[in-house]
Amino acid sequence: MDINNFDISQVLTQELISLNLQSRSKEDAIAELTDLLVKHGDVIDRQGFIDDVLKRETEGMTGLGQGVAIPHGKSQAVKNTTIAIGISQNDIAWESLDNKPVNIIILFAVKDTDANTLHIKLLQKVAILLADESFIQNLHDIKTKEKLIELFEAQPEEE
Repeated sequence: MDINNFDISQVLTQELISLNLQSRSKEDAIAELTDLLVKHGDVIDRQGFIDDVLKRETEGMTGLGQGVAIPHGKSQAVKNTTIAIGISQNDIAWESLDNKPVNIIILFAVKDTDANTLHIKLLQKVAILLADESFIQNLHDIKTKEKLIELFEAQPEEE
């Protein structure tokens, strides 16, 4: 499958978006987004998934800078590979490339058997989008779940 033709709407739905994260810490934000995944039926073991994400956090920085973090967990607790997105009005302390807090969190939930296929396509697609500064600025300006999904579905401009 060509990455440019990968449709992120296959995994991103309104039920997996929170535009008003209440959490003030990394751990709480991961748990809050995990609750969306559990409610949606994508994660079947809440604590097992949270533990796997936090373990991955110890292996390398997931704060990309510009207020964005992309924590992820590859886990047996995941039923369907997907992403949950949270936007917070609060700054959340997070180890990041620019040493600044984050307020946009894109949590990847990866079924352990999907680790080398869908997971990679999903990460690549999001990485391509996040490499675009105007995309990140638009992400910070999002006010509705519909607009957030539209932003992710839009194809990056060809160079």
